[in-house]
Amino acid sequence: MTKIAPSILGVKDEDLVSTCTSLLNSGADYIHFDVMDGFFVSNRSFSYSVLEKLKKALPRAFFDVHLMIINVEQQVDKFIDAGADLITFHYEAVKKENVIPLINHIHQRGCKVGISIKPDTSFTEIKAYIPYIDLVLVMSVEPGKGGQSFMMSALEKIENIFALKILNPYLLIEVDGGINALTGQLCVSKGADVLVAGSYILKSDSYKERIDSLK
Repeated sequence: MTKIAPSILGVKDEDLVSTCTSLLNSGADYIHFDVMDGFFVSNRSFSYSVLEKLKKALPRAFFDVHLMIINVEQQVDKFIDAGADLITFHYEAVKKENVIPLINHIHQRGCKVGISIKPDTSFTEIKAYIPYIDLVLVMSVEPGKGGQSFMMSALEKIENIFALKILNPYLLIEVDGGINALTGQLCVSKGADVLVAGSYILKSDSYKERIDSLK
């Protein structure tokens, strides 16, 4: 069954624990935790200290941490220590010679690892890393802002990455950006395993109804 990872970007700090609790009780599989540094993308968002508080309040929750930052190698341990269960970094933010060492380091710390690619980055750029990672995150919008419209070009990319599962049958394909019941269904039809949805879920009257519609 499709896994749902609601993005909590935009939730007020004082509402994070209660919102995450409601999302998990409504059937969310992961909590998608966006980290933005104001450099890799123009906006800023949650720090590792916020993640640490959430993990202490919700120790059984699976925190899917998406690092949209430039200094990944310098920051990654802080988020692992804070309670990340999965760290996804952007291929565009790390030097090629550092990608495999970073993957190995995250795994050695006992955390799952994913690579994310922007809409303009070809899936072929990350083909060599498929056997070594747990997840590929396909951005179906430009990273950094919520509420954007889904880019249909992501569907072909999902399909192409799905074909690469021959290199790693355990690989999960996650899609983030503009996800709703229609676009989510399209993504799943091409091979997506995990859907990240923010406003579609959080701006609704019923988290459960929206999560169920994606599943």
